[in-house]
Amino acid sequence: MYELSSNFLFISFICYIVATFFFGGSLKVNDHGPNRWATIGISITILGFLLQITYFITRWIAAGHAPVSNLFEFITFFGMMLILAFILIHFIYRLNIIGLFALPIAIIIIAYATVFPHEIKPLVPSLKSYWLHIHVTTAALGEAILAISFITGLIYLIKNINQSKSTKKTFWLEAVLYFLVTVVAFILISTAFNASGYEAKYNWINKDGVKEEMIYNLPSLVGPHKGELTTEGKFEALAEMPALINAKKLNTVIWSIFAGIALYLVMRLIIRKRIGAFLQPFVQKVDSDLLDEIGYRAVAIGFPVFTLGGLIFAMIWAQIAWTRFWSWDPKEDWALITWLFYAVFLHLRFKRNWQGEKSAWLAVIGFAIIMFNLIAVNLIIAGLHSYA
Repeated sequence: MYELSSNFLFISFICYIVATFFFGGSLKVNDHGPNRWATIGISITILGFLLQITYFITRWIAAGHAPVSNLFEFITFFGMMLILAFILIHFIYRLNIIGLFALPIAIIIIAYATVFPHEIKPLVPSLKSYWLHIHVTTAALGEAILAISFITGLIYLIKNINQSKSTKKTFWLEAVLYFLVTVVAFILISTAFNASGYEAKYNWINKDGVKEEMIYNLPSLVGPHKGELTTEGKFEALAEMPALINAKKLNTVIWSIFAGIALYLVMRLIIRKRIGAFLQPFVQKVDSDLLDEIGYRAVAIGFPVFTLGGLIFAMIWAQIAWTRFWSWDPKEDWALITWLFYAVFLHLRFKRNWQGEKSAWLAVIGFAIIMFNLIAVNLIIAGLHSYA
């Protein structure tokens, strides 16, 4: 059953890649009348989504619990919810350009998930609760809907920011695109080292003073607290991290940054311009006001869903599992920061009439906060949610 579920996920991944090309082709077709390229693209997307649902169900059967208990499972579910949100948006607005951006971002998210351990493991005691299904799935759905606002905001900025000269706006837009490139680079280097079978083992002392073993699958630029390399012929860490920091995951982040810089420079050499300037011609026909409306509606819907899943349901479960509804755990703190940010977003939208470019930048920043919580907090800072 485990291998069968993995096959369904792989085929759905291929479907999303193929659908992306059809949405790209739809942009070259005259807007009058049915767009066959877009019709084929959304049909393949729906097929991929159904296959990913099948993966989710079969893995649930194999695991005996909802497959959202670790990073691999949560991120693949997050990608699936992003696809669902896109499908719904597509049938409401019929804006094909969103597919050309939403699908690649979902593909990157799902591919990112695959670099983490895939194995099905028994739940730790604190996760053996029906609140696992309720809290995690609702939080992921809320974040996925909010991600649509990021996608429309990104398209808005690519279209409307003047690329004829270097400014602060072009710099920060390019920084956002560099982040996406960095995730791709991380997937590439992780896949390469995993394929080569690279493994380096450390004995180290955790924050509770207990001796443990840590296994690196990338050369160790930073090592664990009081770490001792036990694998001969492997790269020795250049620096030692305190026990509070997950050195292995920080090492992964550092490698991702370096690999991202290298891949970004290669892309710049090939296209000979900023990535934003390269993408701008593809989005010139889209209606800016429509993008702004979709982005706002995505936040208006995603915010209450995230409030339920990311805060209310989380606090109820925390009270049951840990006898306190709030622990100032890093994941909890960043969930609160995310909620406060989008609350400010809606306030500025209503009271200050922040529309257009200002709203687009807020949507991009909001998604950056979500991804920081998903990647940096999960990978670097140890806390009550470290098992995730």
